[in-house]
Amino acid sequence: MKRKALFPGSFDPFTEGHLNILKRALSMFDEVVIAIGVNQDKNGLFSMDQRIDIARQAVRNLEGVSVIKYDGLTVDACRELGVVHIVRGVRNMLDFEAERSIADANRRLAPEIETVIIPTAQEFAHISSSAVRDILRHHGDTSLFLTPGVILPPVNV
Repeated sequence: MKRKALFPGSFDPFTEGHLNILKRALSMFDEVVIAIGVNQDKNGLFSMDQRIDIARQAVRNLEGVSVIKYDGLTVDACRELGVVHIVRGVRNMLDFEAERSIADANRRLAPEIETVIIPTAQEFAHISSSAVRDILRHHGDTSLFLTPGVILPPVNV
C-alpha cells in the first residue's frame, strides 16, 4: 500500500521553500498531492489556474507528485482522496503555533487524519509567498525565491 500525503496551501506562488518541504515529504511518503486551496481570507495575486501552472512547473521533474485544486475543508479533501496524512511546513515558531492550532482543529474534525509538520531548511526560512508577491509588485527579481525554470505569468499591479 502506498503512503500518500496531502500538502495543502494557497501557494500564491509556489516557492523554493515549498519545494524544500515537498522534497522532504517525499522521503516519507510515496506520493504527495499538492492541494491548492481556495482561501476566502486571502486576496491572491495569481489566479487558481496560474497557481496550479506555477506549482506544476516547479515539480515537473519530481516523481510521485500531483497538483490539484480544492475548495472546502482540508480534511474533506483528504477523505475524498483517501489520504490520512497532511504535510505542513513551518519557517519559525509563529508558523508552528498557527499550524499546531490548525492541526488540533483538524484532529477534532477527523481523528483518523494526522498532520506532519516539517520545519523548513534554514536556507529557505526567509522565503514566503507574501514576500515574493511584494517583490513582484515592486518589479523586483524573484529568481532567488522560485524554482529555476518556473515562468511566472505577467502580474498586474
